[in-house]
This record gives sequence, C-alpha cells and structure tokens, in this order.
Amino acid sequence: MNNKEKLELARWAVEQAKFHGAEEVSVDVAQSRNVEVEYRDGQLDKLKESTQNALDISFYDDNRYSSHGTNDLRKESLEKFISGAVAMTKYLNEDPHRKLPDPEFYKGQKDIDLKVFDSSYESVTSEQRVQISKEIESIARAQSDKILSCTAGYSDSFSQSVKVNSNGFEGESSRTAFSAGAEATVDDGEGGRPYDWNWATVRLFKDLPDLEFLGKVAVERALEKIGQDKMESGKYDMVVENRSAGRLFYSLFSPMQASSLQQKSSFLEGRLGEKIASGKFTLIDDPFIVNGLGSRLYDGEGMATKKRVKIDKGVLKEYYIDNYYGNKLGMAPNSGSTSNLTLEYGTKSLDDLIKEMKKGILVKNFIGGNSNSTTGDFSIGIVGLYVEDGRIVRPVNEMNISGNMNEFWNRLAEVGNDPYIYSSWRFPSLYFTDVQFSGI
Repeated sequence: MNNKEKLELARWAVEQAKFHGAEEVSVDVAQSRNVEVEYRDGQLDKLKESTQNALDISFYDDNRYSSHGTNDLRKESLEKFISGAVAMTKYLNEDPHRKLPDPEFYKGQKDIDLKVFDSSYESVTSEQRVQISKEIESIARAQSDKILSCTAGYSDSFSQSVKVNSNGFEGESSRTAFSAGAEATVDDGEGGRPYDWNWATVRLFKDLPDLEFLGKVAVERALEKIGQDKMESGKYDMVVENRSAGRLFYSLFSPMQASSLQQKSSFLEGRLGEKIASGKFTLIDDPFIVNGLGSRLYDGEGMATKKRVKIDKGVLKEYYIDNYYGNKLGMAPNSGSTSNLTLEYGTKSLDDLIKEMKKGILVKNFIGGNSNSTTGDFSIGIVGLYVEDGRIVRPVNEMNISGNMNEFWNRLAEVGNDPYIYSSWRFPSLYFTDVQFSGI
C-alpha cells in the first residue's frame, strides 16, 4: 500500500467515524518494516524481520475521547471496528479539554525535503546485513584476548505513514533508519567484567561510520575501565562526553512539559523569562536538520513544526506544550515532544576540555539515578575517568553526582564543538565546575 492508498483509506475512515456519530476524528495509517541481525561470539545469534500495517484512530465526541488501533485494514473489518469504537466512546466521562488542535496550528508547514528517507533502502540485501554484523564482531573480537563476550549487530527500518484530522489536516511521511555497532565485556583479572558499546544510527545507509571504528572503539572503551574504583567524595570539575550529555537534559525536559506544569510537579513552573542555567546554555529545538533523526514537518498531532529557542543563554523561553495540556492551562500549544535538540556550540573539542581540568572526572556513562521534577533534586550514578592536570589518571565507577537542577546548570562553564550526531538529541561534550561527587 503506497502513501496515496493510505491517504484514501484514512479519509474513508474519517468519514465512517463521522457517519457513526463522532464529531472530530484523527486517523493515522502506517506501514513499517524492521530487520535485525546479530552476531555473538563468532556465531549468527539473531536474524529477525517484521512488517506491520496499522491504523490508529482517535474520536472526539461531545467532550469524550478514546483512541483505538488495529492491524486489519480491510474495509469490511474496519467498518465494524469503527462503529463499535464510536459507540464505546459515548460511555466515557466528559473532558472538555479533549479536542483536535485549532486548524490555525496546521498552517505554515514548510515544503522542504528533510532527506530522512533513503531511496536505496530496498537495494540493501540480506547478505549485506549479515556481512556487516559479522565483520564488526570479527573486528571487535580481534582487539584483545581479555574479551569475555562480544556482540555486534546491524538493523534497519523503513516506515511510511499518513495522518488525517477531520478539521482540515492531512500529512504524509516516509523515513528510513540504519544502525550498526558492537558491545563487549572484558575480564579485568580480578573478577570484574567491565562492559561498553559503540553504536551509530543514521538516516542514510551511506552515512554509517566505518566498521573498524564501530568494532574497535567498543572494545577500547571496555578495556579502559579495567581497574576502575571509587574515589573520595568531594567537589570535582566534570566533563561529560557528548554521547552521554543528553542524559542530563532529561531532568530539565520533564519539568518543561505542560503535563508537569498542570500537575504542579515542575520546579520550572512560572519561570518563563527567568535565568535557570549558565549563559553558556542555549537550547534549540530544530526540526529542519537535513538527515536528522528527529526531523519532521509536523508533530504527532498534525501541528506544523518550527525552529524554536527553548533556553536562550540560560533564560527559559518556552515550555513544551501539547494540545491537551495547553487547553487545560490556557496556553497555546507548540508541540509537547522534541525534534532535534541542538545547543549553541562552543569552539573546544573533548580533548581541549580535558586539558583544562586541574582535578576532575570525565564522565563516560550515567547509570540509573533519579531526579525529582518538583524540587529539582537529583542523584545519578556515573562511570568515567579521573583527570588531573589535564591528564587521564585512572578509571572510576560506583560514584554518584548529586545536587539540585536549579543550581546545577549554572555550573556549566564550557560547551564543546562535538555534537553527537547519532541521536536526535545532538548534545556536545559539556564542562561543569564544582560538581558534588559521592564515593568513598
């Protein structure tokens, strides 16, 4: 089923829902395919393929709302499915805030090619997929005799979807994604089993990084953890590697969402226009990055996307407002989800940031932890490397960073020039001063 046929089916479903009594309707019709290959310790361990057709439909009827999904796209089945779902909706409690977005928010959608679909997807063969996975695993295993277990994999996905809202929105999207990488566990000689990984996800097949890099770096990262131990508790400077830096933003993202504001569980409530972070911190939500993993012309509700500065030189400019909670709060929606997150990048590389540290910790991974969106208090486990006078001394683990987000982001001293491009949250390496670490 091509997108034209999906669009025709979605329009038909809208009309069926209205015929059976729904006031407003939203329909998504999607087709997807996913392929996964995995090599483990020299053997093909997984070869999996799945395809799916799906129709999701939401009804808004007399201040009542319900959402339903099915994989049976035959019209004779859908007609019964839709009529029954509309009938069930009438038994639900009223909620006056449940409605489709105002059509005004559909306007201004850009007509540009974001290049998130690889037309060569169908030409990638099963042999290629298996060979890529096998080669990465072979490269990784050849790096050290300390390897206890090594897994490498390749996956790709293809999706086409259309969305139709009964009050005037129609949109369609096609996208692909390709992932490859490895993970390794090594023997530290004392009963420990340090582990690490190196994966990459891209929109276009040709943009997958060199297989040597994927396999070799996964093992190197695991080996550098040999000998890791706690350090004394205290305040240290901290550099967070780019691929882990986005983890810190989760503690800000939840309080920035309209649901948290409405439920009085956000320490950022009422703070628009206030300084909440260092002047080095400018956060931009950019849906128009070519090949971006979060790029889109409209959001999940059909609202046209825009490039938005959410935090400008430390000043909170916008929350994330979806339509439902926007209605509850009396605030105009601007999408409740992120697209591509970028920062105003600095001029220094990760190596440059490390060289600036007199006494600090380079955080390579965060482990577990928690953050209270109401108060801003947080505690997060870390794995990393101790740095002294700009030189890496030894690996550390079983330590936590802790504090309060109201104060923590004001300790951001430098923003790197190395955005992590294999994620939609394209954070660079970040340098913080005087961070509280708990260890021995």
